[in-house]
Amino acid sequence: MDDQDLLQRIEALVKEEHDLRDGSQSADAGEDQAEVRARLRKVEESLDQCWDLLRQRRAKQASGEDPDEASTRPVNQVEGYPQ
Repeated sequence: MDDQDLLQRIEALVKEEHDLRDGSQSADAGEDQAEVRARLRKVEESLDQCWDLLRQRRAKQASGEDPDEASTRPVNQVEGYPQ
């Protein structure tokens, strides 16, 4: 996955997050609030992983390394970063 693919994935996840937050996606699917919250959490985690991978790729490229050597880190690692 290159930077452009990652940015497109991020864009799709952001759209899904907004849809979940404003209720348009959940109303169409008939989901209950627990399902919506669970899906929103998964989307947020996926977004964090994508942003982390993009930052890794850009850092590797900036330091002359191969950005394709960057890898997706586990959710518990990405979610554990101090804000």
